[in-house]
Amino acid sequence: MLIEGMQKLTLLDFPGKVACTLFAHGCNLRCPFCHNAGLVIRKPEAEITKEELSAFFNKRKGILDGICLTGGEPLLQRDAVEFIEFLRSFGLKIKLDTNGAFPERLAEIIGKGLVDYIAMDIKSSPEGYARATGIQDIDIAPFKKSVELIMNSGIDYEFRTTAVKGIHTEADFIGISNWISGARHYYIQQFTDSGDLIENGFEAFSKQESERFLGLVKQKLPNAELRGL
Repeated sequence: MLIEGMQKLTLLDFPGKVACTLFAHGCNLRCPFCHNAGLVIRKPEAEITKEELSAFFNKRKGILDGICLTGGEPLLQRDAVEFIEFLRSFGLKIKLDTNGAFPERLAEIIGKGLVDYIAMDIKSSPEGYARATGIQDIDIAPFKKSVELIMNSGIDYEFRTTAVKGIHTEADFIGISNWISGARHYYIQQFTDSGDLIENGFEAFSKQESERFLGLVKQKLPNAELRGL
């Protein structure tokens, strides 16, 4: 797997764990508000090898609790399952961040018990996916399959949506809540401009607007929360 970057220590990316975050290169989507455009649309500048990762994790035994594998989209890469098996060999908890576009690989990872936590981005309501992902002819079926897999996996998980003005509406959040009704954890995340977006000109919703969205989704997702406010 092509790993382009690493955050050596984080207390935020993996709930309740002291973790390292690995950034996989590439993504199948082109969400215009994506804050990791460098991982998505540009050629990789460097690669962290398995040998370098082995040395890093072996040196930090007893310090790290877990590894967060994010992107880009990690499951885009054909050796994703093999790579997660490699990460599992260090005896750490594994969190996978995914957009849900590759349910077959996700099912294999779940079936082999390779991850301890899954975070899936729900980009928008099914009707809003083309706008939110930048893919006009997008097929929503794989994303729906991934939601089903995750909710029935027995693994701890969360769904989350980054709320962006010009992308999302009240109707989208109602649609999301209908789609993933009964989900264990759902977060509406505050958009922040990283300075490395695929397209510019996007803004965050106000706290009041976000709280209104939260009120709408809580009818079907009573454990929903705001994140980043």
